[in-house]
Amino acid sequence: MKALDMTRVRRSFDRQAPFYEETVQVQKRVVLQLAAQLADSADGNLPGRVLDVGAGTGMLLRLLRSLYPDALLVGIDQAAGMSQCGADPWQEKGAVLRLTGDAEHLPFAGGSFGLVVSTSTFQWLNHLEQAFREAMRVLAPSGCFRFALFGGSTLQELKACYREAIREAGRPEEDRTHRFFSVGEVTDALGRAGFADCLVKATVELEHYASVPSLLRSLRRIGAGNASIHGRRGLHSRKVMQRMSELYQQEFGGAQGIPVTYEVIWGAGRKSNAPA
Repeated sequence: MKALDMTRVRRSFDRQAPFYEETVQVQKRVVLQLAAQLADSADGNLPGRVLDVGAGTGMLLRLLRSLYPDALLVGIDQAAGMSQCGADPWQEKGAVLRLTGDAEHLPFAGGSFGLVVSTSTFQWLNHLEQAFREAMRVLAPSGCFRFALFGGSTLQELKACYREAIREAGRPEEDRTHRFFSVGEVTDALGRAGFADCLVKATVELEHYASVPSLLRSLRRIGAGNASIHGRRGLHSRKVMQRMSELYQQEFGGAQGIPVTYEVIWGAGRKSNAPA
């Protein structure tokens, strides 16, 4: 079971919201890919209401406006700072509602939306199945759920070097790295939440940074720091972090800098027409 301090998660993203869009790269590509998938799967029956869970600064909402020009678009995010950023003139072109709220306890009546989407959000939850059950609840019959989250291989280079550094320091039990959900866990959670026609797959996105410190600064700048309920805010002592950086550079450094792996788990499901 994951052990994230959700208050710490919320506050971190809240503080860093103004820097989010100018910093993220993989998350932007995921948004574009999900929007393209939705466009390719369009069957002429456009949803009247669309919910984006973990909408952040509204990157996906802006693309959804082009896909569904007549729909009511609703974006919800647990970080109020995220919901307040990205308020562009595009919102005046159609009905858009931005709210602060919890993915595990959505503040909507059952059957409210024809489509529920999410990108780069569910990895920050402790209870994935609960969030999926909420998506199921707010979907109308035959409604679709499409999402992308970061999976178990994400930041694998960083985590491997960190674990070696704390092992060398004689403190292997003090691993405070983030645990991402696996493809199997995502698949199981979708099924237990009651979705039909489930499809889950994983792809890999690769980023490069000039150095380990630049990677860590980037993660902190978007609010993606250590949010474990155990221990201090950072990963470890200065000495351990320095050793981790040395190992990372030695093991993975190259002409392009240091590589960073992001595993993207894509998922889809449908709410059956049959009564529950």
